Amino acid sequence: KTPDEIQKMRVAGRLAAEVLDYITPFVKPGVTTGEIDRLCHDYMVNVQQCIPAPLNYAPSGYKPYPKSICTSVNHQVCHGVPGDKQLKSGDIVNIDITTIKDGYHGDT
Repeated sequence: KTPDEIQKMRVAGRLAAEVLDYITPFVKPGVTTGEIDRLCHDYMVNVQQCIPAPLNYAPSGYKPYPKSICTSVNHQVCHGVPGDKQLKSGDIVNIDITTIKDGYHGDT
């Protein structure tokens, strides 16, 4: 990669990390994974001016992914689709954030 490409990769990665820092205080009992998705989407699009990579991602033969992040709770391994599930005290929550900025992905 060129120095310019590496710098763009750093920016995309930093933006993804910033989304995790932003959303952390909102991840608490009673909030839904759908609300976490909405907050992350708004932050990525309106504040960071980047693209949430999962939204409408569709490999050949698959339906487009309908959300901006993935949320996996407790025993779900990965790529859970945010929805109406309310978090409870003690839940283990994994939030996958992937941003696209200037054509480069930042993935957590």
